[in-house]
Amino acid sequence: MKFSIALAALMVAGSSASLLKSPSYYEGKFEAWMKEHSIEISKEEYDVRLGHFSELDDRIELHNAKNMTYTLGHNEYSHMSWEEFREAKNIGSPMPEKPHLLGLSRDESNKHTADGPPAFADHWWCFADWMPFCGDSPSDNDDIDMTSDWVEKGGVTDVKDQGSCGSCWSFSTTGAVEGAYFLKTGSLVAFSEQQLVDCDIDGDDAGCNGGLMDNAFKWIKSNGGLCKEDDYAYKAKQGTCQTTCEEVDGSAVSAWVDVQQSDKAMESALDQQPVSIAIEADQRDFQSYSGGVLTASCGTNLDHGVLAVGYGTMKFEGADDIDYYRVKNSWGPSWGKDGYIYLERGVSQSGGQCGMLMAASYPVL
Repeated sequence: MKFSIALAALMVAGSSASLLKSPSYYEGKFEAWMKEHSIEISKEEYDVRLGHFSELDDRIELHNAKNMTYTLGHNEYSHMSWEEFREAKNIGSPMPEKPHLLGLSRDESNKHTADGPPAFADHWWCFADWMPFCGDSPSDNDDIDMTSDWVEKGGVTDVKDQGSCGSCWSFSTTGAVEGAYFLKTGSLVAFSEQQLVDCDIDGDDAGCNGGLMDNAFKWIKSNGGLCKEDDYAYKAKQGTCQTTCEEVDGSAVSAWVDVQQSDKAMESALDQQPVSIAIEADQRDFQSYSGGVLTASCGTNLDHGVLAVGYGTMKFEGADDIDYYRVKNSWGPSWGKDGYIYLERGVSQSGGQCGMLMAASYPVL
């Protein structure tokens, strides 16, 4: 039996709290977790991993006993310490700042507002009258839907997994392009993150070391589109740029639009299509979030690219309803609510929940 060794490992790991249950309880639960997630752990690592799992199990139980608006639960990362998880997902490091146009800051006239998308006719990137939105005036979007969900509408691909590579920005980018392509063609195509990781490296984007969605939209425009994921498979590490795959016809970005920093503007944009956003994910509960609406304070130091796919209202028995944004992550389907997180909508803090309103944008194909 390994009970005493496992408890010793907890002390080595620096645990200052006593465990809530018996050693046999944790080991039995840990063995079942390993089987569920098809995870093999060496004898040398077993005790340390069991220690991390046991501490997290207590944290989950204590949190869920409070009956808050969101729950925690085990997933494929439950054997990691918080520090290991942060490093594996490259969170805690700031994302690049949004680029400026011709050295000038973007102004409100070229952003998606509560009234709808911008008129592009007066801006430098509007080279021809056939470009999307060119010459159009913002529409009146006071009658946008009370809820919008692009997963239910068929415009979102299955949840993907970035692995131990800080490539979240590429997944947010492909998700937004997948949504725009669906809007344009009616077909849902999974685009290649690996192509961005390998090839979009001449600017601020740096493969597994981070990047920004706006920069990736710019690269896709210059490249003439993206290849299918099936033709340029994800490897969770940076490699040599491959040029043998064929870019999907109609996947080239012609323009990209920033969303004004307000809930009304975000709702208007999401009523139109999925939106790339950046959030601060460098908070402990992100490792084991499992459902409900995240209402805890989570900061605005943007370090993680994700995809907003809808909004709505979640009902809670015996409590007030909570408005939310539905957000697709790239940490696999075992994380969160089937790979998604619900962030509170309409919070008073500037920048929105976890800063999600601060750097939102979407591509136009």
